[in-house]
Amino acid sequence: MTIRTIIVDDEKLAIQGLELRLKAFEDVEVIDTCSNGREAIRKIKTEKPDLVFLDIQMPGFDGFSVVKGVMEIEPPLFVFVTAFEEHAIRAFEANAVNYLMKPVDEDKLADTVERVRQRLAEKKSAEDAEQLMDVLAEVAPDRAADFGGDSAESADRFEKLINVKDRGQIFRVEVDQIERIEAAGDYMCIYTAENSLILRETMKDLERRLDPRVFQRVHRSWIVNLDQVRQVKPHTNGECFLVLDSGAEVKVSRSYRDVVARFVH
Repeated sequence: MTIRTIIVDDEKLAIQGLELRLKAFEDVEVIDTCSNGREAIRKIKTEKPDLVFLDIQMPGFDGFSVVKGVMEIEPPLFVFVTAFEEHAIRAFEANAVNYLMKPVDEDKLADTVERVRQRLAEKKSAEDAEQLMDVLAEVAPDRAADFGGDSAESADRFEKLINVKDRGQIFRVEVDQIERIEAAGDYMCIYTAENSLILRETMKDLERRLDPRVFQRVHRSWIVNLDQVRQVKPHTNGECFLVLDSGAEVKVSRSYRDVVARFVH
């Protein structure tokens, strides 16, 4: 699989240096480069790359503005590349794969590319599984029900309590009290009605621990507790928002709009 990549930086030498380092990875193809944020938004929307290496401090539209500017489409993976450490937390809040300091270290770049490969493989596996279930539901609905795992025995294998080490303390969180979960890099932000906690775990691993009949991915960055959804608000481009019992709103991207179907009868 070729990882179609765009590099965004207002410094020409920085682009050239990163392009040179990326040549070491045969599966990474730099399809375009951009020197400012507005150009980057336009190119991302038209080229639909898998990956974007994105400078944060640029005149006009900075890196975070670029991320916001492409949220109406299924966004690519982002790796922030910058000379300023103070942006690290915001980078992970923007669900960046990684945060690289200039000049880019070759070992850290290799680790980042490996993370990108894993993220893309996970996404493709999820898409393949969804397509298989769609076909199965059409040609053999009785077998599709079997694969749904609706038995009580199947439900027993999922977590009822999750231990979260946060701020030097260990919190025991009842799973059914979790309202929503947000991905922030390799960390998960777990929200309950009373608290928000940070768990160091990948989205994929956490999904395995939760009952999919209750907790569903509705966006590449969000999992919601379907039992706490009280309203569905339509949005543009086939997207919508789920309004939860707390009043919080979570965006459902087009890729996960089938989740909404269970609320519409």
